[in-house]
Parts: sequence; structure tokens; C-alpha cells
Amino acid sequence: MMIKKIAIPALAFLGLGALSVQQVFAQSVQSLQVQVNKPVAEVQPTMWGIFFEDINFAADGGLYAELVKNRSFEFTSPLMGWKEVKKDGTGKILINNHAVLNPANPRFARLTIDAEKGSYGIENEGFRGIGVQKDKQYNFSVLLRSTKDIKLQLELLNSKNEKIGESETITLSDNSEWKKYTLSFKATATEPKAKLDVLFKGKGVVDADMISLFPQDTWKNRPGGMRADLVQMLADLKPGFIRFPGGCIVEGKDLENRYQWKTTVGSVEDRKLIVNRWNTEFKAPRNAPDYFQSYGLGFFEYFQLAEDLKAAPLPILNCGMACQYNTGEVAENVDTYIQDALDLIEFANGPVSSRWGKLRADMGHPAPFNLRHLGIGNEQWDVQYIERYKKFEKVLLVKHPEIKLVSGSGPSADGALFNYAWKELRTLNASLVDEHYYKSPDWFFANANRYDNYDRKGPKVFAGEYAAHTKDDKDPESKNAWISALAEASFMTGLERNADVVHMASYAPLLAHVDAWQWRPDLIWFDNLKTVATPNYYVQKLFSTNKGTHVVPVLSNGQILAGKDSLYSSATIDKQANRLNLKIVNTSKSARIFDIKLEGATATKGGTMQTLASAEPFAFNSLENPQVIVPVSSTIKKTGNSIKIEVKPASVNLISLPFISK
Repeated sequence: MMIKKIAIPALAFLGLGALSVQQVFAQSVQSLQVQVNKPVAEVQPTMWGIFFEDINFAADGGLYAELVKNRSFEFTSPLMGWKEVKKDGTGKILINNHAVLNPANPRFARLTIDAEKGSYGIENEGFRGIGVQKDKQYNFSVLLRSTKDIKLQLELLNSKNEKIGESETITLSDNSEWKKYTLSFKATATEPKAKLDVLFKGKGVVDADMISLFPQDTWKNRPGGMRADLVQMLADLKPGFIRFPGGCIVEGKDLENRYQWKTTVGSVEDRKLIVNRWNTEFKAPRNAPDYFQSYGLGFFEYFQLAEDLKAAPLPILNCGMACQYNTGEVAENVDTYIQDALDLIEFANGPVSSRWGKLRADMGHPAPFNLRHLGIGNEQWDVQYIERYKKFEKVLLVKHPEIKLVSGSGPSADGALFNYAWKELRTLNASLVDEHYYKSPDWFFANANRYDNYDRKGPKVFAGEYAAHTKDDKDPESKNAWISALAEASFMTGLERNADVVHMASYAPLLAHVDAWQWRPDLIWFDNLKTVATPNYYVQKLFSTNKGTHVVPVLSNGQILAGKDSLYSSATIDKQANRLNLKIVNTSKSARIFDIKLEGATATKGGTMQTLASAEPFAFNSLENPQVIVPVSSTIKKTGNSIKIEVKPASVNLISLPFISK
């Protein structure tokens, strides 16, 4: 993910008419020839995927369903997110550190309690509040050491400090060793900004750690799992791969704060929390001093999520370089980093008799995760990156030739550093080169033919991070304006037409909390209770769920449509289902009528047409108004090899037709 400011040319603000190369003066019928019988490229199963990065509170406070912030007091300010609560009782709180005994989770809270008549405890504010739903069950757990005759009770409060849920009261045992306690209760009201009170009654001392609250209804009902509604939105995309755990967070501001996968696996209590590199990357109001990574969502959970989604896992590992926009620190010796890569392959694919394969099995997954791709570095550049990549490749290609390595071309879509990386990686015959572009809509409209002339025998392309950036506005979701989705769809027809070169592609970033974002636009916005699909999400879904198996040519007067007359098009067929997936993007102000002629096939049973459209280029979906731009389906009844359709102005269209070959 690039941190530098993105310039947006003025052309993007002039309205859709300014995007046309030529104006359309009449609704004449335009003929399109779809050569169903002439497949030109195979579409990879990994063609359309998702890129997860822990930015915008995408993990803690987002996909990871934990509702308690700073549950183990490991933030830089140990009581951040907590405050003292006195309800006719008193006491004091002291943060203790036992790093010698547990270096991964050194701190705990010691509460000295004097509350024989009332109660005394601590209150957690959650991640911009705690989202709860009426009549839903919530499961609490905590590690405690206590003296005798201390009682524990939980209370859930709404934003007005009214009680909206409480647990039973339990008596703690007199125990000098840590013991896990669990409680469960239902919320009596829906509240996006609730608070949790952890209350103690009696007189004595309690040590508390790993204070946790999860909804019972997690994805696949896994205890301590993921937020179900967010994962469902990912599942609905039917992604071919999931890239994780991110981009710049892999690098870290410095190497000490880089992402280290080994600290994210094993028991949750023993995973080492670190500060999220997006914590204070941006100025207020986008800085987030309470943004940390608990790693409750770690590499095991990412692999498990990929398996759930039937997506290929694509982990990205640090190559011995910190973010070059920050310190630019490099490791002189990368042997440790290479060993981390070898050990990760063993963790994902190794037998249960191996060290890391055994850990995977101990975590509940004895079968391998079938890892086939591995990214080396994020978007590093220049000689220092190529030097380090070569060292990884030298070892990994010998020891694991079955793994395709993903290299990088840097943070830009062109320029001297981009050209240098491609020259070197082409010489190495690299498998996949990751390209990133955050540009204006005009760039995306103009670059639909970007890959038409790439070397067919060279490395394949992974369009790993892309998004069209429009003007800023006050609503967080507003930067996901319709014009950006229209531009991305136009560009994606070029990715699909060149599926022999482009093997993977993913929009970025994926998730953003409306009350805690650092970067926009983002594919999916959410708050503590709701989610909203952006127009960009619907464009991604249209392509990813209608991928097909082979690209077939779409021609108008013998030419491809890659911006001519404000039109863009691509098509695939699914050889197993005998179905044609034709995408047509109309960026003009006028409706267009097409006579679609199938060559070498006949349409049967009619088909369907899905349309995304808006007359307002800066319209967007929001949590309050999620249905502003959504797909509209219609039926195509006519069969044969000639089908006439009309497409709306400023629209993205999928025509799906069953066919039989002639």
C-alpha cells in the first residue's frame, strides 16, 4: 500500500461525458461478435481474489470478533480502553509485569477490592463501542487469580449508561494459580456503542488477564472466531485467493515491528501483541493511538479462512526490509527471514510429524492447508529488494519447487524503479510479479489495454492492489463513488482479456470501520453492527462470480472495445457449464443498443443480464443508504445466435447466456 499522496487529474471531476473519446449522437445498433468457438486464453482459478490488510481496524475491531479492546493490558498505555468503576465499593488497580514468566503476554491487572456491600471493577469501551444485538448470546472469559470470597458479575451498558444485559454472579475460588472463568448472557437491547463492566464483590485481591467477550454467533460458530456478517460478504465474492496479512504491515515501520507469523500462532494467550503500523501513520483525525494487533487473528486463522472460502492462500512475508516510506531499514543477513519462509511452508503443508506441522495439528487442523503461493516482500523497490529476493528464490525454488513465488515491482505502476524491477525479474524468469496502482478514474479508463502488449512468455502479473481514487468528501464511504467503480470495471475488462498474462487480481484495501479508518476508498465499510457493499464491491462480485474458464474474443468491426466510443468489453466461457459471460461497460451519457452475434454457438433457454448503473458519478452506498447503487437483474428471453440488448448510460453489465456449440 502506497503512503504517498495520490494526484487526481481534474478530468475525473468533469462528469461522465468528459470520459468519452467520442460523443454518441444517435442510438444506432452496434454489432458485437463474440467468438465463442475461439478461446484465446485460460482463466486461472485464482484470477479474482481478495487482499486483506489490517488497516482501518480490519482485524481487531473488525473481522476478528473480539469485543474487548486491550484485553490483556499490553497496549503502550496499559489501561487504554479501560476505566475504573465504583458502585458503592472501592479499591485500586495496579498493572503488574511478569515478563520473565511470560514474555509474550507480560502484563496483568491487580485489583485490590473493598466492596463488601457494593461492587468495584473496570469498564471496557470496546472498539469505538461494543456492538450488541437484542436477544443475542455473548460469551465472556477471563484468566483470574484471587483470594477467597470474591464474586464476579458482568453488566452491559448502553450509551446512556442503562443496563442492557447482565450475567449471573459467580464466586471465585481461592487460587494462587491462573484459572479460566467463563460466563454467558443475552443482550436485552440492540446497541452499537455499548460498554462492558467487569465487577467484583467482596474484599480481597484479584489478578486479571485476557478479559474477553465474543458474540456466540461467529462465522461457523467457532468460539473466539470471526465476525459472521463480514466473512459472509467475503464468501459471496467467491474469491479465487486471499492475500494476507497485508501490505505495509508486513514490513513494519522498522524491522523490530515487522509482522512475524510465528508470534501469531499457538494458543491465543501466548501470541505477542504489537503496535499496528497504521497506529499514527496519518495525522488526526485519522490517527489511531489505540490501534494494535492482538493476533487473535493469526496465520492459522487466515489459512482456515482461505479454506472456508475455497480460496488459495497467499501469505506475504517480510523479505528483510522495513517500509521504505518510513525507516527503510534493511537486514544485512536474511537467513532468519528465509528460514521463516521455509517454516511457514512446513506449518501449512508439512506432515504432523514435523515441528510446524505438529503445531498446525495441535491447533486443530492435521490436514495440510495446500499452500501453493508465497509472496516475498510487499512493494519494496530498487537494488536492495532484488538482492534479497534473489536470496529467497535461490533457496525456495530448490527446496520447494511446488511453491510459486510472488515478487514485487514496487509501489508505482510505471517509472524507473518499476522498469528496473521488471527487467531484473524478467531475467530471473520470476513466476508472478505484483503490480500496484492507486490512480484517478481517468488512468483506469485509459489503461484498459495496459496488458495487451505484455510479453506472453515472461513472468505473469498479479495486480495485487488497485483502486480508483476520486475526490474526498466528509462521508467516509463517499470516496467509493460510482465513477471509481465504473473506471475499475473498464480496467478489469482489460485484465480479463489478458488472462494469459494476468493470473491474479485484487482490489485494495478490503475493509474499513466508519469510525476508525485511516485509508479510503475501501471495498466494504462497516460499523459495530452493520456492513455495506460499495459499488466497487458489486463490480468485483460481478467479475469474480462469473469468471468462466476461458477468454473468448469480443469484437466490433474487427476491433476490441477498450475505450473506443466510451465502450469496454470482455468475455469468457465456462466450458463445464456451457455458459457465456459477456461484460459490457458503457461510460458514455447515452444508452447503447447492441446486436450480439455468437460465432460457433447458439444461445439456449434465454439468459440473464445484471446491470449496475447511476446517472450521478459521485453517488455512493453508505451504512444509512446501502441500496443507492445495486445490481438489477433482468431476463433475456430470446435464443439463437443473435441477441439484441440495450445497455444504460454509465453502466456495467453482465450478460450470461447458456449455449450449445455448433
